[in-house]
Amino acid sequence: MHQDIHSPSTPRKWAVLAVMCASLFLVGIDVTVLHVALPSLSRDLKPGASAMLWIVDSYSLTLAAMLVTFGTLGDRLGRRRMVLAGFAVFGVISVAAAMAHTTAQLIGARVLLGVGAAMIMASTVAIIRSVFPDARERTIALGAWTAAHSAGAMLGPVLGGLLLEHFWWGSVFLVNLPIVAVVLIVGARLIPESKDPAPRRWSPADAALSVAALGLMVYGLKHLADDPSPASAVAGSAGVALAVLFVQRQRRASEPLLDLSLFADRRVSVATVSVLVCFGANTALLFFLTQWFQLVDGLTPFQAGLALTPLAAANAVGAAGAPWPAARWGRRTTVAAALAALGTALAVLPLALGGPIVPLVLVVAGASAGVVMTLGADLVMSAASEERAGQAAAIQETSFELGAGLGVAILGTVVSVVYRATLPGPPSEAGQSLGSTVDGAATLPPAQAANLLQAAHEAFHTSLSTALTAAAVVLWLTAALAMALLRNTPAHARP
Repeated sequence: MHQDIHSPSTPRKWAVLAVMCASLFLVGIDVTVLHVALPSLSRDLKPGASAMLWIVDSYSLTLAAMLVTFGTLGDRLGRRRMVLAGFAVFGVISVAAAMAHTTAQLIGARVLLGVGAAMIMASTVAIIRSVFPDARERTIALGAWTAAHSAGAMLGPVLGGLLLEHFWWGSVFLVNLPIVAVVLIVGARLIPESKDPAPRRWSPADAALSVAALGLMVYGLKHLADDPSPASAVAGSAGVALAVLFVQRQRRASEPLLDLSLFADRRVSVATVSVLVCFGANTALLFFLTQWFQLVDGLTPFQAGLALTPLAAANAVGAAGAPWPAARWGRRTTVAAALAALGTALAVLPLALGGPIVPLVLVVAGASAGVVMTLGADLVMSAASEERAGQAAAIQETSFELGAGLGVAILGTVVSVVYRATLPGPPSEAGQSLGSTVDGAATLPPAQAANLLQAAHEAFHTSLSTALTAAAVVLWLTAALAMALLRNTPAHARP
C-alpha cells in the first residue's frame, strides 16, 4: 500500500518539495548564469546594444508573460503533466541555446527557455499547496521554495564563470541538463497529479493580448538604445494601447485571466510594486557589475562570479531572515526601510567601485532586496482568500520575473543611451557598448587603444552612475509609498 503523501510522517512530500525547489533553483540559475558570459559572447556574436539587452531579457520577459497562461492550463490539464513537460522543453532548448551561432538564434532560444520555465513555475506553487495542506508546514515549504531561487541566482555567476574558465560561452546553458535529467526521472515517480475541480476559463485571445502588449512595449523601449526610429515609437505606443485593452477586458470578464480586483487591497498593490521595483534593480545590478568587473577591472569570468557572491549570498540571508525584523518592527516599517537601504546602496556604489568597500555595499544591497522580496510575497499571499490563492501566487511570481525583465530593459537602455552620448568621437560600431569598444580597441595601436579604453571606462562609469541614481530615486519613492499606504502589522517569525 502507498503511504498517504499528506501524512506528517511520510518523507514523500518532502521529496516532492525537493523536486519543486530544484525547479526554482534551475530558474534562478538561468536568470544570472549568462551575465558573466556577456563579454565573451559579445566578442563572438557581436550583438548591438539593444540585441545584448534582448539576449539577457527575453528569458525573464517571456517567463513573466506566460506564467498566468500556463498556470490556468496546468489547472485544467494537470499540474504534474505541465511541470514535467516544462522540464523537457527546458532541457531540449538548453542544448539549442548552447549551440547558437547567431544573435537571433540565441534570442530565440532564450525566449523558448522562458516558455519552459513558465511551464515549470506556473504549477509548482499549486502542487506545494496540494501536498502540504497544513498551514505551518506549507509556510516552511514555500520559504524553502523561495530560498531556492536565491540559491540558484547566487550560484549562477560562479558556475558560469567556472565553466568559462575551460569552455566556450554556450557551456553555461549545459549546466541545466543534469538537473533536468534528475527531475524528469524522480519527478515522474514522486509528483502527484492534481487539477482544479472547477478550473477557470482560459482565453487564448487574452493570453495573446498580454504577450503582444508586453513584447511591443519592451521592443519600443529597447530600441531607444540602438536604433530609435518612428517604427519603434509606433511599436511602443501600440504596446501601451494593447495593455490598456487587456486591463479593460480583464475588468469586464466573469473569469479573468488575471484577477485585477486583488489590486484593490493595498497590501497586494503596494507589495507588487515594491517587489517589481526591488527585483528589477537587483537583477539590473548583476547585469551591470558583471561587465564592470570583467571589462573595467579586468577580472576573469570566474573571478567576476566570485565578486558577485556577496550580493547574492546576502540576498538569500535577507530573504530567509526577513520575518524576524518584521515581527519586531512590523512589515510596513521593515519593507520601507529595506527599500530605502537598497536605494542608498545603489546611490553609493558608483563612488565605491574599484575600492575596498564594494563587498560591503553589495551585502547591504543584497540583504535589503531579500527582505523586500520575502515580505512582499508574504503580503500578497496573506491578502488572498484560499480560493483566490492561485491568482495571488500568479501575481507574486509575475512581479518577480517582470521586474527582472523591466529592470534590465529600462536601466540597460539608460546605460546604453548615456554611454553613447558620453563617449567622445563620432558614433560607430565600436561605440555601441563597452564590450564592442573594448574589442575595437584591440585593433588599434597601443597608445590610441589606451586613450580609447580610458574614455570608454569613464563613459561607462558615467552611464552606470546615471542609471543607478535613477534606480535609487525610484526605490526611495517606493519606500515612501510603502510607509504611506501599508499598515504596520507584524509578521510571525518562524524558525
